[in-house]
Amino acid sequence: MTKVHLLFKKEEINEQKIDGKIAVVFDVLLATSTITAALTDGVKEVVPVLNREEAESESLGREEGTFLIAGEHEGKAIENFHEPNPVKLKKLVAGKTMILSTTNGTVAVRKASTAKKVYISSLLNGKAAAEEIVNNHVDETVVLICSGSSGEFCMEDFYGAGYFIDCLMKKEESFPELTDAAYAAYLFYERQKDESEKVLLQSRVGQMLAASGYGEEVRFVADCGALTVVPYLHGKKIIV
Repeated sequence: MTKVHLLFKKEEINEQKIDGKIAVVFDVLLATSTITAALTDGVKEVVPVLNREEAESESLGREEGTFLIAGEHEGKAIENFHEPNPVKLKKLVAGKTMILSTTNGTVAVRKASTAKKVYISSLLNGKAAAEEIVNNHVDETVVLICSGSSGEFCMEDFYGAGYFIDCLMKKEESFPELTDAAYAAYLFYERQKDESEKVLLQSRVGQMLAASGYGEEVRFVADCGALTVVPYLHGKKIIV
Protein backbone atom coordinates (compact mmCIF):
# COMPACT_ATOMS: atom_id res chain seq x y z
CA MET A 1 0.00 0.00 0.00
CA THR A 2 1.35 3.41 -0.98
CA LYS A 3 1.73 5.85 1.92
CA VAL A 4 1.04 9.49 1.06
CA HIS A 5 2.26 12.43 3.13
CA LEU A 6 1.68 16.11 2.38
CA LEU A 7 3.74 19.19 3.23
CA PHE A 8 1.90 22.52 3.18
CA LYS A 9 4.91 24.58 2.05
CA LYS A 10 8.50 24.08 0.90
CA GLU A 11 9.84 25.34 4.21
CA GLU A 12 8.61 22.09 5.79
CA ILE A 13 10.96 19.97 3.68
CA ASN A 14 13.48 18.04 5.78
CA GLU A 15 16.22 16.93 3.40
CA GLN A 16 17.22 14.03 5.64
CA LYS A 17 13.71 12.72 6.25
CA ILE A 18 12.82 12.84 2.56
CA ASP A 19 15.84 10.71 1.65
CA GLY A 20 14.67 7.41 0.14
CA LYS A 21 11.12 8.63 -0.45
CA ILE A 22 9.31 9.72 -3.61
CA ALA A 23 8.67 13.46 -3.81
CA VAL A 24 6.00 15.13 -5.94
CA VAL A 25 6.28 18.92 -6.14
CA PHE A 26 3.37 21.28 -6.83
CA ASP A 27 3.56 24.96 -7.74
CA VAL A 28 0.38 25.27 -9.76
CA LEU A 29 0.71 29.06 -10.21
CA LEU A 30 2.95 28.80 -12.07
CA ALA A 31 6.31 27.00 -11.87
CA THR A 32 5.35 23.32 -12.13
CA SER A 33 2.66 24.15 -14.70
CA THR A 34 5.24 26.06 -16.75
CA ILE A 35 7.73 23.17 -16.55
CA THR A 36 5.10 20.64 -17.61
CA ALA A 37 3.88 22.79 -20.50
CA ALA A 38 7.42 23.59 -21.70
CA LEU A 39 8.38 19.91 -21.82
CA THR A 40 5.18 19.22 -23.73
CA ASP A 41 6.09 22.03 -26.14
CA GLY A 42 9.48 20.50 -26.89
CA VAL A 43 11.95 22.06 -24.50
CA LYS A 44 15.04 19.86 -24.27
CA GLU A 45 15.36 20.13 -20.49
CA VAL A 46 14.70 22.50 -17.62
CA VAL A 47 17.44 23.51 -15.19
CA PRO A 48 15.87 24.69 -11.91
CA VAL A 49 17.93 27.31 -10.10
CA LEU A 50 17.51 29.26 -6.87
CA ASN A 51 17.95 32.85 -7.99
CA ARG A 52 19.10 35.29 -10.67
CA GLU A 53 22.78 34.87 -9.85
CA GLU A 54 22.66 31.10 -10.21
CA ALA A 55 20.68 31.39 -13.44
CA GLU A 56 23.30 33.67 -14.96
CA SER A 57 26.10 31.40 -13.77
CA GLU A 58 24.36 28.38 -15.28
CA SER A 59 24.17 30.15 -18.65
CA LEU A 60 27.91 30.77 -18.87
CA GLY A 61 29.62 28.78 -21.59
CA ARG A 62 26.38 27.77 -23.30
CA GLU A 63 26.11 28.41 -27.02
CA GLU A 64 23.84 31.32 -27.90
CA GLY A 65 20.49 30.17 -29.25
CA THR A 66 20.60 26.82 -27.42
CA PHE A 67 19.02 28.08 -24.19
CA LEU A 68 16.76 30.67 -22.67
CA ILE A 69 16.47 32.00 -19.15
CA ALA A 70 13.09 32.51 -17.52
CA GLY A 71 12.56 33.83 -14.05
CA GLU A 72 10.55 35.75 -11.51
CA HIS A 73 11.11 37.00 -8.00
CA GLU A 74 8.19 37.66 -5.67
CA GLY A 75 5.80 37.51 -8.62
CA LYS A 76 7.65 39.96 -10.87
CA ALA A 77 9.64 38.97 -13.95
CA ILE A 78 13.39 39.29 -13.46
CA GLU A 79 14.88 41.98 -15.68
CA ASN A 80 16.22 40.63 -19.00
CA PHE A 81 14.71 37.18 -18.31
CA HIS A 82 11.69 35.69 -20.06
CA GLU A 83 8.54 35.49 -17.97
CA PRO A 84 8.10 31.95 -16.56
CA ASN A 85 4.74 31.79 -18.23
CA PRO A 86 3.44 28.65 -20.02
CA VAL A 87 1.45 30.61 -22.59
CA LYS A 88 4.14 33.14 -23.52
CA LEU A 89 6.93 30.54 -23.64
CA LYS A 90 5.04 28.11 -25.88
CA LYS A 91 6.66 29.16 -29.18
CA LEU A 92 10.12 29.85 -27.76
CA VAL A 93 11.25 26.66 -26.06
CA ALA A 94 11.41 23.89 -28.67
CA GLY A 95 14.81 22.18 -28.72
CA LYS A 96 16.30 24.50 -26.10
CA THR A 97 17.43 24.23 -22.52
CA MET A 98 15.37 26.41 -20.21
CA ILE A 99 17.11 27.77 -17.14
CA LEU A 100 14.31 28.56 -14.70
CA SER A 101 14.37 30.61 -11.51
CA THR A 102 11.23 31.11 -9.43
CA THR A 103 10.58 32.25 -5.89
CA ASN A 104 8.94 29.01 -4.81
CA GLY A 105 8.66 26.14 -7.28
CA THR A 106 12.28 25.74 -8.36
CA VAL A 107 13.40 26.24 -4.76
CA ALA A 108 11.06 23.44 -3.67
CA VAL A 109 12.43 21.14 -6.37
CA ARG A 110 15.99 21.80 -5.28
CA LYS A 111 15.19 21.30 -1.59
CA ALA A 112 13.52 17.99 -2.45
CA SER A 113 16.49 16.74 -4.47
CA THR A 114 17.64 14.39 -1.68
CA ALA A 115 14.55 12.25 -2.30
CA LYS A 116 14.84 8.96 -4.13
CA LYS A 117 13.02 10.55 -7.06
CA VAL A 118 11.42 13.97 -7.59
CA TYR A 119 8.41 14.36 -9.88
CA ILE A 120 6.88 17.63 -11.09
CA SER A 121 3.09 17.84 -10.95
CA SER A 122 0.29 20.32 -11.53
CA LEU A 123 -3.36 20.24 -12.47
CA LEU A 124 -2.28 19.87 -16.09
CA ASN A 125 -0.54 16.52 -15.55
CA GLY A 126 -1.78 15.31 -12.15
CA LYS A 127 -3.50 12.29 -13.65
CA ALA A 128 -0.39 11.21 -15.55
CA ALA A 129 1.77 11.76 -12.47
CA ALA A 130 -0.55 9.59 -10.37
CA GLU A 131 -0.36 6.85 -13.01
CA GLU A 132 3.44 7.04 -12.82
CA ILE A 133 3.31 6.43 -9.08
CA VAL A 134 0.92 3.49 -9.46
CA ASN A 135 3.03 1.94 -12.21
CA ASN A 136 6.43 2.39 -10.58
CA HIS A 137 6.19 3.18 -6.87
CA VAL A 138 3.47 1.05 -5.29
CA ASP A 139 4.16 0.34 -1.60
CA GLU A 140 6.60 3.25 -1.36
CA THR A 141 6.24 6.44 0.67
CA VAL A 142 5.23 9.45 -1.41
CA VAL A 143 5.62 12.99 -0.11
CA LEU A 144 3.50 15.64 -1.81
CA ILE A 145 5.15 19.04 -1.53
CA CYS A 146 3.04 22.17 -1.89
CA SER A 147 5.55 24.90 -2.70
CA GLY A 148 3.52 27.68 -1.10
CA SER A 149 4.40 31.34 -1.53
CA SER A 150 7.26 32.95 0.39
CA GLY A 151 6.64 30.85 3.47
CA GLU A 152 2.86 30.96 3.26
CA PHE A 153 0.34 28.21 2.48
CA CYS A 154 -1.19 28.34 -1.02
CA MET A 155 -4.67 27.07 -1.72
CA GLU A 156 -3.96 26.25 -5.37
CA ASP A 157 -1.11 23.85 -4.53
CA PHE A 158 -3.30 22.15 -1.89
CA TYR A 159 -6.03 21.76 -4.52
CA GLY A 160 -3.52 20.36 -7.03
CA ALA A 161 -2.31 17.82 -4.48
CA GLY A 162 -5.92 16.86 -3.81
CA TYR A 163 -6.49 16.27 -7.52
CA PHE A 164 -3.37 14.08 -7.65
CA ILE A 165 -4.63 12.03 -4.67
CA ASP A 166 -8.06 11.64 -6.29
CA CYS A 167 -6.39 10.29 -9.45
CA LEU A 168 -4.18 8.01 -7.35
CA MET A 169 -7.16 6.55 -5.51
CA LYS A 170 -8.90 5.81 -8.79
CA LYS A 171 -5.84 3.98 -10.15
CA GLU A 172 -4.62 1.94 -7.19
CA GLU A 173 -6.24 -1.43 -6.54
CA SER A 174 -5.94 -0.78 -2.81
CA PHE A 175 -6.53 2.72 -1.49
CA PRO A 176 -3.34 4.54 -0.49
CA GLU A 177 -2.68 5.25 3.18
CA LEU A 178 -3.14 9.01 3.64
CA THR A 179 -1.94 11.24 6.42
CA ASP A 180 -4.51 13.70 7.80
CA ALA A 181 -2.97 16.50 5.72
CA ALA A 182 -3.16 14.42 2.54
CA TYR A 183 -6.74 13.36 3.29
CA ALA A 184 -7.70 16.99 3.89
CA ALA A 185 -6.33 17.92 0.45
CA TYR A 186 -8.34 15.10 -1.09
CA LEU A 187 -11.54 16.27 0.62
CA PHE A 188 -10.90 19.87 -0.42
CA TYR A 189 -10.55 18.81 -4.06
CA GLU A 190 -13.59 16.50 -3.92
CA ARG A 191 -15.83 19.33 -2.78
CA GLN A 192 -14.76 21.59 -5.65
CA LYS A 193 -13.55 19.18 -8.30
CA ASP A 194 -15.55 20.74 -11.11
CA GLU A 195 -14.48 24.28 -10.28
CA SER A 196 -10.72 24.28 -10.74
CA GLU A 197 -10.62 27.63 -12.55
CA LYS A 198 -12.77 29.22 -9.83
CA VAL A 199 -10.53 27.83 -7.09
CA LEU A 200 -7.40 29.18 -8.75
CA LEU A 201 -8.92 32.60 -9.36
CA GLN A 202 -10.06 32.80 -5.74
CA SER A 203 -6.57 32.06 -4.42
CA ARG A 204 -4.34 34.97 -3.42
CA VAL A 205 -1.81 34.29 -6.18
CA GLY A 206 -4.60 33.70 -8.71
CA GLN A 207 -6.19 37.04 -7.86
CA MET A 208 -2.81 38.74 -8.23
CA LEU A 209 -2.24 37.15 -11.63
CA ALA A 210 -5.73 37.97 -12.87
CA ALA A 211 -5.39 41.59 -11.71
CA SER A 212 -2.12 41.81 -13.67
CA GLY A 213 -3.76 40.61 -16.87
CA TYR A 214 -2.86 36.92 -16.69
CA GLY A 215 -6.36 35.46 -16.64
CA GLU A 216 -5.58 33.41 -19.75
CA GLU A 217 -2.66 31.75 -17.98
CA VAL A 218 -4.80 30.88 -14.95
CA ARG A 219 -7.46 29.34 -17.18
CA PHE A 220 -4.81 27.36 -19.07
CA VAL A 221 -3.23 25.79 -15.99
CA ALA A 222 -6.67 24.98 -14.49
CA ASP A 223 -7.30 22.34 -17.18
CA CYS A 224 -7.06 19.15 -15.12
CA GLY A 225 -5.44 16.21 -16.92
CA ALA A 226 -4.85 18.10 -20.18
CA LEU A 227 -1.20 17.01 -20.51
CA THR A 228 0.42 13.59 -20.22
CA VAL A 229 4.11 14.32 -19.64
CA VAL A 230 5.55 13.51 -16.21
CA PRO A 231 8.70 15.57 -15.63
CA TYR A 232 11.24 14.35 -13.09
CA LEU A 233 14.55 15.56 -11.73
CA HIS A 234 17.59 13.81 -13.19
CA GLY A 235 20.72 15.18 -11.61
CA LYS A 236 20.42 18.96 -11.98
CA LYS A 237 17.96 18.81 -14.85
CA ILE A 238 14.23 18.20 -15.18
CA ILE A 239 13.42 15.94 -18.10
CA VAL A 240 10.72 13.54 -19.25
